[in-house]
Amino acid sequence: MATNQQPNNQANNNEEEVDLGSLFVIIGKGFSKFFNFIGNIFKGIFHFFISILIFLRSNFLKIAIAAVIGFTVGLFLEVKKENTFGSTLLVEPNFESARQLYNNVNFYNDLVKQKDTSRIQSIFQIDKKSAGSLKKFEIEPIKNKSDIINSYDDFIKSVDTTTVKSYKFEDYKNSFEELDYKLHEITVIATKNDVFDKLSNVILESVTENKYFNRIKELTNENLNRTDSLLRQNLGQVDSLRRVYMQVMVEEAKKQSNGTSIDLGGEKRTTKELELFETNRKLNSELRSIVENKSKKYEVINVISDFQPIGYEIKGVTKNLGFQLAIALSVLVILILLVLKLNTYLNTYKK
Repeated sequence: MATNQQPNNQANNNEEEVDLGSLFVIIGKGFSKFFNFIGNIFKGIFHFFISILIFLRSNFLKIAIAAVIGFTVGLFLEVKKENTFGSTLLVEPNFESARQLYNNVNFYNDLVKQKDTSRIQSIFQIDKKSAGSLKKFEIEPIKNKSDIINSYDDFIKSVDTTTVKSYKFEDYKNSFEELDYKLHEITVIATKNDVFDKLSNVILESVTENKYFNRIKELTNENLNRTDSLLRQNLGQVDSLRRVYMQVMVEEAKKQSNGTSIDLGGEKRTTKELELFETNRKLNSELRSIVENKSKKYEVINVISDFQPIGYEIKGVTKNLGFQLAIALSVLVILILLVLKLNTYLNTYKK
């Protein structure tokens, strides 16, 4: 019997060793395939960059000639073109007037594109030469992440808890438009450097003289003034109550012979003095907020920084026509060569 059990035990041990050996072989093959896969990715990336370098080396002369031609032509045009100057107007629109401001600025830019000098001259009340010198009107927001955060915070305070839970910050951020930013920059480009200070009043008045926005401004300021007056009145009443309460405490202290009373139970009680102090603090905070709103909402559009009377000259390597045409012509030649190479590959692929 013992003799029969030994061969069986040996057979079981051999089977276990075979199973473990097969498992290790499978694991080894898995790791090998994984590392081969990673290696092939790096080989593919390396091959891609090498192919680009080979292509550029093979066609270097053609690309260089195109760049030289583009640079020469661009330099000639750069010398002949007029100098351009720019100036910026930084504003903070109120009462959702940003959309109207954007529409107006884009309208002025359309007039420039259409070279409607007579209408530009009429709108801005400038001479014909100054009107013809205007080359571009542009407006864009000053993007600040804190604007989104503050706006979301105001939104949370104005809605119920259920709405907040169903409307996450990422959703609010994705729905935040360029018009929703607080500050916006208007840029004007012209060939004259002294035309800009005549433009800001017209641009702003095209929005500020709108009856709708003026009505909202008046109502908002009336409400703010009313709230300001009410808060100041409440503050005066609270201060009077505090003075009366302090006098009462002093009189009571004089009558007591044992001094300050001690709460032996250790129970914390809020005195009327502390309540009045907290009320005073809250009223001051609300009043400070109202005063800040009054300063910001006093106008339909707040001017943070006006146009500079003398514009800055627009120049630089990237603004140079020689550089721009050299890059453009080089890219064009590269695209043509790639199309020809693709066409050759397709012809050989059919065969």
